[in-house]
Amino acid sequence: MKKYIIPALVSFLVVNISCNNDFDDKVSDVVVQSGQADFSRYVALGNSLTSGFRDNALYIAGQQESYPVMLAGQMKHAGGGDFKVPYMADELGGIPAANVENKKILAVVNGSLSPVTLTGTGTTTLANIYSQGPYQNLGIPGAKSFHLIAKGYGDPANLATGKANPYFIRFASGTDTTVLADALSQNPTFFSLWIGNNDVLGYATTGGDGSDPITDVATFSSAYTALLQGLTSNGAKGVVADLPNVTNIPFFTTIPYKAISPKSLTDTNPNQIEELNAAFAPLNQVFTDLGYPERKIVYSATQANPVLIKDKGLTDLKADIIAALVSKGMSPQQATLYGSLYGQSRQTVSSDLLLLTLRDFLGKPNQDAINSGIPATLAVNGVTYPLEDKWVLTAAETKNINDATIAFNTIIKDLANKYDLAFANINSLVIKLNGLSGILYDGVNYTSTFVTGGTFSLDGVHLTGRGYAFVANEFIRSINQKYGSNLPLVNPNTYQGVSFP
Repeated sequence: MKKYIIPALVSFLVVNISCNNDFDDKVSDVVVQSGQADFSRYVALGNSLTSGFRDNALYIAGQQESYPVMLAGQMKHAGGGDFKVPYMADELGGIPAANVENKKILAVVNGSLSPVTLTGTGTTTLANIYSQGPYQNLGIPGAKSFHLIAKGYGDPANLATGKANPYFIRFASGTDTTVLADALSQNPTFFSLWIGNNDVLGYATTGGDGSDPITDVATFSSAYTALLQGLTSNGAKGVVADLPNVTNIPFFTTIPYKAISPKSLTDTNPNQIEELNAAFAPLNQVFTDLGYPERKIVYSATQANPVLIKDKGLTDLKADIIAALVSKGMSPQQATLYGSLYGQSRQTVSSDLLLLTLRDFLGKPNQDAINSGIPATLAVNGVTYPLEDKWVLTAAETKNINDATIAFNTIIKDLANKYDLAFANINSLVIKLNGLSGILYDGVNYTSTFVTGGTFSLDGVHLTGRGYAFVANEFIRSINQKYGSNLPLVNPNTYQGVSFP
């Protein structure tokens, strides 16, 4: 069977619009004021979104276009001080010693543009560079809320057990310090805090399979409270941001639930669809007889087809399928295979969200299944072999994500009010970008569409330089409103979008 081929991500080259930055001309006569805030010592705490992570890696160009760097640049007009970044050693982004991959780039693969991992050996090591700091950008890729107050998060000895982070190892002040402690040691006068995305994102990007659970609400609340207690302890003012609902980002919205075209099924065998439907006919009859007609596996020759998945939330019909098929004359061995494969299977519906990483897996033979003795014809991912939970978010799993995000955002907003801090509504920004019309900025339209939308990078989760500029502007607006400052906005059009070959 021919593997499923996702349509070209980009069928045309998008010209990056370059606009002259006339910022200096517009504000040269404007006196920028800090209002009630003091920007002289600004620190930024957060995760990968704070560090400038994009294209599935942290690399110099991305770090230079992180939103804290943009904020610090605007704060300089109002008394802001130096803002140091723990730059990676190169533009590849990989850390070989920690098995961290290089960034992704767009390349032509089988005649279509597709994200691929850039080849080469990264030169960034785990060697500590704190002596060149301290650093004000304390964004740690992979960090969850409670990691920012965890001792030993920068200790190389804890890396193997997952209790340390390779990025923080590089610039932690010591093996027993915390991210919060390194921030407080600088006696900041102003801070930004955008943390909590990974408390939900890990669950989402693993398809809710349980390998990376959502942080419980009590733990999140305790960690976030400790962070704000510490950051405001010396009178510093600051800004916090809520969490965008991760199901609004391209990682979960790019691949449609009907992702299998008739052409992909018949390219090498014109009779493939008829053969598939004939092979599944006995099983489909069993589903009808058992009262589960919605679980039938049927392929259309005239329209796009849904994907076959395993849904652990379904009643397992394995024993019933085996008994029914044997009674109809199927061999016990074959009936057992069908029962094992399709006891909890169904085809996707509109409420299911397929992960972006599925594009390199869907429609290909599942070699592990074949090696275990399953016939190749029944081992085609998402066509005859049900996809594992890690590849899809069901409606129930999406609800878990939505509920957690709402709970976390309520905590963030309530604590922002309690500590009298500025509040940036990034969730609202992402909702606008995910809307049909997106956001029009100075003649350029931005959306959350993968690759061509301009705001999300090639990993479908993190932003481009232009996307981070929109985030920076949300922070600036909230700071100005809260503290009476007039920091100028940045121009998203002057930053990098997706680079085309």
